[in-house]
Amino acid sequence: MDIFATLTQMTTGALGPFGPIILVGGLGVMIILGAIVLLLREKSDPMAKLKSAGREGTNTLDSTAKSEKLRRASANEKLAKYKAFLEPQSAEELSSIQMKLIRAGYQSRDAVRAFYLAQFALGIIGLVLGVSYFLTAIDPETASTQQTLMYVLGPGAVGYYLPKYWVTRRVEERKEEIIKGFPDSLDMMLVCVEAGQSLDQAIIRVAKELHSSFPALADEYEIVAHEMKAGKDKSSVLSDMGERCGVQDVSSFVTVMNQSTTFGTPISDALRVYSAEMRDKRVMRAEEAANKLPTKMTLATMMLTVPPLLIILVGPSVMNITQMGQAVP
Repeated sequence: MDIFATLTQMTTGALGPFGPIILVGGLGVMIILGAIVLLLREKSDPMAKLKSAGREGTNTLDSTAKSEKLRRASANEKLAKYKAFLEPQSAEELSSIQMKLIRAGYQSRDAVRAFYLAQFALGIIGLVLGVSYFLTAIDPETASTQQTLMYVLGPGAVGYYLPKYWVTRRVEERKEEIIKGFPDSLDMMLVCVEAGQSLDQAIIRVAKELHSSFPALADEYEIVAHEMKAGKDKSSVLSDMGERCGVQDVSSFVTVMNQSTTFGTPISDALRVYSAEMRDKRVMRAEEAANKLPTKMTLATMMLTVPPLLIILVGPSVMNITQMGQAVP
């Protein structure tokens, strides 16, 4: 706090009462200008120039779908210019944030860049709003250092961490949706397999049936079906699904399916056993939630019933004692 007080006094003495605000704003402007200079110095890729030249030479398509594809490609190229600032430089960090965004349902190839762009933009907007509010609603001369930091840097920090909070919430909600719909999907898959369909056809059928009730799980099944159609190995496709979902039940299902394929056991038997286990597990989850309910209601019941009961029972006695004390000379 002594350091902050000393800096505040120095900036106030040199720049006036608005010294801390001018200092913070100047640092923000310098950071933005430095980023712009680095972007302008970035060398263009020769292969990108050749691709753009070839695309300009053959850009005579009249189809709406093809023009939409070209628009998406140009948007990707615009984001690619700023990839040095919109992507982490570490491969491990990049892989981690990619997996987190995929589990949140953002499976686009530009999801990482959009995430960091949202953090940067919301942070700058929050900083500008904080400075504006501080200058208009609070007197800088009477404001303390803690108030200055809270009102100026606080909104910027909130805006910067808001996308991360949103993605975390999306991951948890998507996991909960997958856990709820997974036992039903196994039952439908078992019915389809016992009716004579292959596992690929069963997955496609289950994805169609689940799209209205559990869209997140249906999207995962559709991805599996498309990858199988593309010729990818079935075990790796299922393993990727388990990694994308991040749910223990799905990972166990992937292990069961891979073991069934490896040892040559019927898929219907494996599905029947595992679907029964998932139904029992869902009943256990419901029982666990029901058993937790009385404990959660105890505190609320005591807070809402004990004080009125004490007032009803003890209130008249307290009133009588008070009146008797006043009556005694």
